[in-house]
Amino acid sequence: MTTSSPATQESTAASESAAPTVTAETIAGIAVENRTIAGPHGAVPLRIYRPSGEATGQGLVWLHGGGFWAGDLDMPEGDWVARSFAARGIVVVSVDYRLAPQAADDGSGHDGVHYPVASQEVAFAFGWAVASGLANGAWALGGASAGGNLAAGATLRLMAEGGPVPALDLLAYPTLLAIQPAPDSGLRAALDADPDSDRFGPDPVRAMYENYLDAPAESADLMAAPGLATTSDLAEFPPTIMINGEVDELRVSGEVFAATLRAAGRDIQVLTEAGTGHGYLNRPDEPAATVSIDRYAARIHSLPAPA
Repeated sequence: MTTSSPATQESTAASESAAPTVTAETIAGIAVENRTIAGPHGAVPLRIYRPSGEATGQGLVWLHGGGFWAGDLDMPEGDWVARSFAARGIVVVSVDYRLAPQAADDGSGHDGVHYPVASQEVAFAFGWAVASGLANGAWALGGASAGGNLAAGATLRLMAEGGPVPALDLLAYPTLLAIQPAPDSGLRAALDADPDSDRFGPDPVRAMYENYLDAPAESADLMAAPGLATTSDLAEFPPTIMINGEVDELRVSGEVFAATLRAAGRDIQVLTEAGTGHGYLNRPDEPAATVSIDRYAARIHSLPAPA
């Protein structure tokens, strides 16, 4: 489908900010509102979290994970994470981007869409958020796992198409390569010692991306697999904080991307959260989940006001 660039879409976004609210509630002082905007491929549901009390004026567009084919705004990686940021004074727009076809036959399947639909929707939603007036400070863009891929890829898309570029990228245990390199000996030993965490080797990752792309993994461009980016592609990439799981093979792709950002002279902070496996933001009872939220929130709070 041919769409206008995010720069053009941003002007449309301002008018969409008045779209009808579907539901609204206030829980623990955080105002939560479900809203739908008219995106490049049709309606895009959003959930907006407004903090109570002293707000920073900064905003975050957030993307849950789920292998590009699963996940929703209600999962902890969506709702708990967004509420946690809002509790720290940050306005959050959580995006219910369109999903790829069901990748597992569990009876709950959906028809799905393929790349670049979700990527274009995320870029559009970020432009909408910047123009919405919901926050008067800087806007960050972030996500977990496949959501981290979409955040990094949408940032590259916004850079290429002239849209508003995030002031900060937040990447939580992202998957960033369709063809995943082998882990080093230390990570391989940790995975061998924890078979339940050994779920994201090259074959499952290839299958996930080919379901997302509807094409061979080798066909992925850098907006679908940001780990392919070169130093020249990343010469203007925004400051980035990435936190990986300790026993998680997907961190190999995140480390490749971080190394390229570093070689490009960009501001990149990479941490490995001790004692974690993949998807730990979906397990709020694990102390590491809150530790990571605090790390991310501190970086958002440190953003300078827009010029």
